[in-house]
Amino acid sequence: MKTVSISELRANLLKYLGEAQRGERIDVTSKGVVLATLVAPVGEREAARMRLEELAAGATIGDVVSPVDERWEATR
Repeated sequence: MKTVSISELRANLLKYLGEAQRGERIDVTSKGVVLATLVAPVGEREAARMRLEELAAGATIGDVVSPVDERWEATR
């Protein structure tokens, strides 16, 4: 992660935007306080895949095929 001041960002905006596009995370500061972070946008597909992977990590798969002892009203 890189940290740059607002004045440095203004002077070299295209350079820092290019770095962010290539995956670099850049914190923008003013008087040592982080005001913003430049990061490359995450595409919808990648964001959806990441969310599915998070859900899959905590998912529990049970037996959904074996018959149960109860008769369902829909089968009567």
